[in-house]
Amino acid sequence: MASKRFEFLLGLCLLLVINMASAQLSSTFYATSCPKALSTIKSAVDSAVSNEARMGASLLRLHFHDCFVNGCDGSILLDDTANMTGEKTAGPNNNSVRGFGVIDTIKSQVESLCPGVVSCADIVAVAARDSVVALGGPSWNVLLGRRDSATASLSAANSNIPAPTLSLSGLISAFSNKGFTAKEMVALSGSHTIGQARCTTFRTRIYNETNINSAFATSLRGKCPSTGGDNNLSPLDTTSPTSFDNAYFKNLQSQKGLLHSDQQLFSGGSTDSQVNAYSSNSGSFTTDFANAMVKMGNLSPLTGTSGQIRKNCRKAN
Repeated sequence: MASKRFEFLLGLCLLLVINMASAQLSSTFYATSCPKALSTIKSAVDSAVSNEARMGASLLRLHFHDCFVNGCDGSILLDDTANMTGEKTAGPNNNSVRGFGVIDTIKSQVESLCPGVVSCADIVAVAARDSVVALGGPSWNVLLGRRDSATASLSAANSNIPAPTLSLSGLISAFSNKGFTAKEMVALSGSHTIGQARCTTFRTRIYNETNINSAFATSLRGKCPSTGGDNNLSPLDTTSPTSFDNAYFKNLQSQKGLLHSDQQLFSGGSTDSQVNAYSSNSGSFTTDFANAMVKMGNLSPLTGTSGQIRKNCRKAN
């Protein structure tokens, strides 16, 4: 009985810590300390996405891969040092995660306006929102005030970021570990309405799986040979790859999910009904996606005296 009470109190304390951390974040955090921060980030993102639409998806993914590893603390941006191996060479990130140069550009612009004020973690969070908006998706209030970590974790990146090979139960579990419901997991997976994936991530699916549209698989084999061409790219959403819409879910209904993990959302399992709902109601999808993104941005932020404001996003001060 005493141990159960202890577990309950411990859980309560953890919940309070999480709530206190997110409570310290505010959408107006830079209103007086750096009033042009948000407009500066938006202009840079708009320019980058205009030059290359895929960059919008890359900046969104950068935020996701940052937050799922020990919280939204900018750790994914850190380069390796003699004493630390960062997250850039982790399996889910190596030769795959991109957009670091855009973040560097934004950081230098913001530093020239307000030195030592705006964190790299906040820049990544805002850039993700602005990227979605730039590609026609919903907006949301990004809560601000995160600070940057001074270290990163290769092992956490390898274990915490959901792999494209996961089953539905594996996906539900990976997101549940971060506090997300299955419905929120499906909504966040809708981010695959934009962006591209490398041949190495979908080769097994197009050559070996049966729950795939045969014409779709055949067309993909032309881009992704059974051997070689690992880095050849294909859109995650072949219908409208540079528009943030609900076509991704319609593709799943036609067995045209590019990744194994995509099609798992619509393969006779518990999430089929949610895919159907988002396929028929784009407004429901974009609302739920925006709400889930706010929740993701609140994952274990460093606030107050925790962390630092990095001068250079690639290295600790």
